[in-house]
Amino acid sequence: MKALIFAAGLGTRLHPLTNKQPKALVQVAGKPMLQHLIIKLKAIGITKIIINIHHFGEQIIEFLEKNKNFGCTITISDEREKLLDTGGGLKKALFTLNDNEDLLVHNVDVWTNFDLNLLIKHHRKSQSQISLLIQNRETSRYLLFHPKNKTLEGWINKKTQETIPVNFATENYDAYAFNGIHIINSNLKGFFPKQDTFGIIPVYLEMAKNHKISGLEMQGDYWLDLGKKEQIKQAENLKNNHNL
Repeated sequence: MKALIFAAGLGTRLHPLTNKQPKALVQVAGKPMLQHLIIKLKAIGITKIIINIHHFGEQIIEFLEKNKNFGCTITISDEREKLLDTGGGLKKALFTLNDNEDLLVHNVDVWTNFDLNLLIKHHRKSQSQISLLIQNRETSRYLLFHPKNKTLEGWINKKTQETIPVNFATENYDAYAFNGIHIINSNLKGFFPKQDTFGIIPVYLEMAKNHKISGLEMQGDYWLDLGKKEQIKQAENLKNNHNL
């Protein structure tokens, strides 16, 4: 299994920390968040990693070269000329894989003590083509899953009441927040849109009509989106308290 780290974001919520550096190199407890994630992936045996870059992307390349890729085989997916969004970035990475090869996708700014091996085991045991790490937490946009088998069925924006599909009977399904970590099989690359730039969730909702997309609920672990400076402080406290 290979991994894709989404590290191309602009990090606008982290200004001024990202005025002169990419979000991936913002430090948490003395080390860039990218370094923390690479070491975490390496610890579970994933040493072939794709990293997409855009904002100050050359700094990420220099950082990796300086640290000899932390002993991993790292491929750069260069989006410096055009940011491809989550769907476009994933599609570009999938087309570099062999057929029937799984890819673990992880946002660089997700901070959690969740054991990624549990998601890998779930993906293989459930024979899902896509496995999403989900959580029962408050957000504005929810993925909707079948209450019995946890397969993806729909989506809702609780603020606007917009649903996918339109007029979807949301009360019949369980709502979960997506945690920015998932596994996808490369055989699905042919089902992505032809355009270069697009978000991933609408594509997954379309794929779910004919392909098994399942959710694994995260319980008893902590999860943070390191999008704001106060959340970085929280992550540092969690690291000190849990020896992450």
